[in-house]
Amino acid sequence: MGALTGIKVLDLTRLLPGPYCTLMLADYGAEVIKIEEPGRGDYIRSRKPAVNGIGARHLTVNRNKRSVELNLKTEAGMAIFNKMAGEADVIIEGFRPGVMDRLGIGYEEIAKINPGIVYCSLTGYGQTGPYRLLPGHDINYAGYTGILSLNGEKDGKPVIPGVQIADIGGGSLMALSGILMALLHKEKTGKGQYIDISMADGAVTWLYAAASDYFVTDDVPERGKNRLDGQFAYYQLYETKDGQYLSVGASEKKFWDRFCELVERPDWKPLHEGDEHVQTQLIEDLTALFLERTKEQWMDLLSMEDTCIGPVNDMREAFSDPHIQAREMLTEQDHPIAGVTKQIGFPIKFSETPGKLYAHAPILGEHTAEYLTSLGYTEEEIRELQRENVIGSHPSIQQS
Repeated sequence: MGALTGIKVLDLTRLLPGPYCTLMLADYGAEVIKIEEPGRGDYIRSRKPAVNGIGARHLTVNRNKRSVELNLKTEAGMAIFNKMAGEADVIIEGFRPGVMDRLGIGYEEIAKINPGIVYCSLTGYGQTGPYRLLPGHDINYAGYTGILSLNGEKDGKPVIPGVQIADIGGGSLMALSGILMALLHKEKTGKGQYIDISMADGAVTWLYAAASDYFVTDDVPERGKNRLDGQFAYYQLYETKDGQYLSVGASEKKFWDRFCELVERPDWKPLHEGDEHVQTQLIEDLTALFLERTKEQWMDLLSMEDTCIGPVNDMREAFSDPHIQAREMLTEQDHPIAGVTKQIGFPIKFSETPGKLYAHAPILGEHTAEYLTSLGYTEEEIRELQRENVIGSHPSIQQS
């Protein structure tokens, strides 16, 4: 039993933001049903690299879910969706504003069938505002909201983050939070509601630290010139003798003092919060210091002390790290086509309802016949829907 066992979710999203949200729901027990376009499905299914034709990202982000192929542009497809919606607790969709309404399955229509539905729309710019209909990706949302302007080195150009901040932090996790809050409200009141999630809105909230300073001073933050992005020597990345890097985050004085003691430079202790000239010189001195030893040698000296110093690991090093492994953030799962695949583990550790691997990432349309049968459709009706291209032609339908 998971924390969300008994919650049924209809997922009409694709690629990363929506599926990552529903992954979290599925990992902790919710029944997540991917509603996919017949014959094509979620685009992430075919993204390379792939294992036996199954996209690696699909294997990870869509585990524990089920797949139903359904053509929502047909009357029969809409009728099936309405039946499914009548039994659902949550619907999440990621189309541009207005698409679901034009299909006749927007929130207002579904709420007539199921007043308790929690209906979440996850889009780039939200349901209102001048950009509402614009297409976009993580890089665009991060650019509009000021995040990109803060990424990069002092006096250098902006740098694209290596992970999707707006997609996941501004979209997936905000949608997850909104859905869970709405479910809690529903439990208390019996009422469902509509949730409008904008990835750009969510990205704005990642600016709390920088924006708080800006609101007070009216000084626009510049790359590499802020407390936690390069202004001070104690919060920097430094190259080591073997061409690797260390992360130094000794922002509190006690950590800085311990570092100075370990490298036998007590004279640096008073320089912790020195002015710009002091920091420039100190960064030069630390740059030279860290080039004297390899990353491993520095780790042996500093990492297990109260210094807030650690490695800059690549992906192989990260998933081989003994702490990551001890926290079970790397696991494996068997897939009928891709075989045994590595998976990211469960970040939220519950004492009573831990996350689990319930099922492999679904084959396109794998559960279509099963769900239609549960809705009362006969074998012949299911075959007729397949012939009319209302549903896909997964082997499960032929065998039903």
